[in-house]
Amino acid sequence: MTQTLDIHSRRTALAEMATGELDVLVIGAGVVGAGAALDAVTRGLRVGLVEARDYAAGTSSRSSKLIHGGLRYLEQLDFALVREALRERSLILHRLAPHLARPVPFLFPLQHRVWERPYIGSGILLYDTLGGRNGVPHHRHLSRRQVLKEFPSLREDAVVGAIQYYDGQVDDARHTMMIARTAAEYGALCSSSTRVTGFLRDGDAVVGARVRDLETGAEHEIRARRVINAAGVWTDEIQEMVGGKGMFRVRASKGVHLVIPRDRIRSTTGIISRTEKSVLFIIPWDDHWLIGTTDTDWNLDLAHPAASRADVDYLLEHANRLLADPLTRDDVVGVYAGLRPLLAGESDATSKLSREHAVASPVPGLVMVAGGKYTTYRVMARDAVDAALEGLADIPESCTEDVPLVGADGFAAAWNGRQRTAVRLGLDVERVERLLRRYGSLIDDVLAPAAADPRLLAPVAGAPHYLYAEVRYAVAAEGALHLDDILTRRTRISIDTPDRGAAAAADVAELVAPLLGWDAAATAREVDHYRARVAAERESQQQVDDLTADAARLGAPDVRGTANESAAGAAGAAG
Repeated sequence: MTQTLDIHSRRTALAEMATGELDVLVIGAGVVGAGAALDAVTRGLRVGLVEARDYAAGTSSRSSKLIHGGLRYLEQLDFALVREALRERSLILHRLAPHLARPVPFLFPLQHRVWERPYIGSGILLYDTLGGRNGVPHHRHLSRRQVLKEFPSLREDAVVGAIQYYDGQVDDARHTMMIARTAAEYGALCSSSTRVTGFLRDGDAVVGARVRDLETGAEHEIRARRVINAAGVWTDEIQEMVGGKGMFRVRASKGVHLVIPRDRIRSTTGIISRTEKSVLFIIPWDDHWLIGTTDTDWNLDLAHPAASRADVDYLLEHANRLLADPLTRDDVVGVYAGLRPLLAGESDATSKLSREHAVASPVPGLVMVAGGKYTTYRVMARDAVDAALEGLADIPESCTEDVPLVGADGFAAAWNGRQRTAVRLGLDVERVERLLRRYGSLIDDVLAPAAADPRLLAPVAGAPHYLYAEVRYAVAAEGALHLDDILTRRTRISIDTPDRGAAAAADVAELVAPLLGWDAAATAREVDHYRARVAAERESQQQVDDLTADAARLGAPDVRGTANESAAGAAGAAG
């Protein structure tokens, strides 16, 4: 049985962190923080990982869900960045997380005859070449007739041809959680709902952190030889805890995505197109399409960035420039907004800020890491751990390029045997494939409790793409502590069902209540909070601008810490 993240292991981990001394304490369980915890623990170190909310609750659950090299960075002649990202793409797809990631095709539309095809084609050829032999399928050139065969919903006058190429795709929230779970498998102590409120100091040096358990209100001191701040867009807030000392600033850029039913766009491939402000993606995503993204400066609430009506209309307008059958707001099933933690630079335009990462040590004992791309999380994590361990003797080098995530080992065999598995479990093959793409070789662990309770094999009422067994597993093994964690990150019910999970909420809460120790009042509170959050998000998406959208979204407070508000206060944050 693989090591689980559950309510009991969380309590044990937090208690153990407060005892003795860690080698490394990582703040923030987004993809970089979880990656840093995995990197450090696989070097044989005693490691703790604390997160103020849920695993991947911030940026790492709200991306375009692409594992890519950054095709547009070739135009900036940043070959080293592209090569590095493509190497990481290959590792994720083929070695580290083949159960969670897969290649996805894209069309790069051509709109000018003669000169554009050789110009764009040479760039994509270089992109394929930098990707190496173990990358994705090779690109191919398409005529207009071939393009319309691949993408029948495309306007005939939108292109004169296209080049089809491939990148990778991943469920970012599940991938990040699986990294944290893999770190726990190797011995890392992981605790979500644990907010850093200050640092422990020995003179000028940081020697640990004070944290508050947002589930109980209890305070703890965690001592560590080194502390890594991987708090993403909260980096500057953490820097304030050491007197504002820092060697770089992080600037938040908002990216909004729409979720559209798959049958509204007829195509076997995604498409990428430039806009005047950003890049437009129309991306196939299971039974839906993702349309994104925006790229605008954000100076409001970091925990709950809000999409406004202007954001939604902007994306629909630009998508409709390509589509023969225009989309309307009624076609939008879900909307989500995330913040990119960009390194602040000279330009005011966030799309021009650096996507490269930086690592710095503002005071002894503390290392900050920020910037970068989701795809290069492992490199960022490695560099942060290297910097944190500088000066310590006999520490092994990073080995995470050879450490598959839990569920990866045995995935190929499990995939090949999916038809037998479907017969054995009484499920259809499509359902088994969906489960394998979410859990890999852990599929039997997910479904084992159904032997005693066959109802767990039933689809969730109001969200039929998921089984009740998955809901149970989210709490029993994947660290979900609240209804929002289950419906928003362990599953994607909050954005891929038309009512955004409102109908499923009560059933799901009732099922997990015994596992989380909720009484009837706590169960009702979780359901009420979730529905209030959905209502606040819907309201924000009707507002004309960021300021009013932010105010509407904040009408539903974060569920964490609300029961202990007087004890928790408002100090500190680690995203």
